[in-house]
Amino acid sequence: MSKQITVRLPDELVDFMDELVASDRATSRASVVARAMERERRRELAARDVAILAERGGYPDLEGLAPAAAVTVLSDLD
Repeated sequence: MSKQITVRLPDELVDFMDELVASDRATSRASVVARAMERERRRELAARDVAILAERGGYPDLEGLAPAAAVTVLSDLD
């Protein structure tokens, strides 16, 4: 199921979305927005998980995970 929404975006972002669609890197403007929202949701969840690990600590097998995750570039999300 999906919902239709109206979003106002700056011209340069709409132009960018149109470039993605025109070059077959996206199927539609809606797919670009959906992909960006999924990426943001994953980023928020990862940030929450890192914060929990940093706050609670005490996981020797995960030592260094939070600092490493904080500086890891997730190129597959671009």
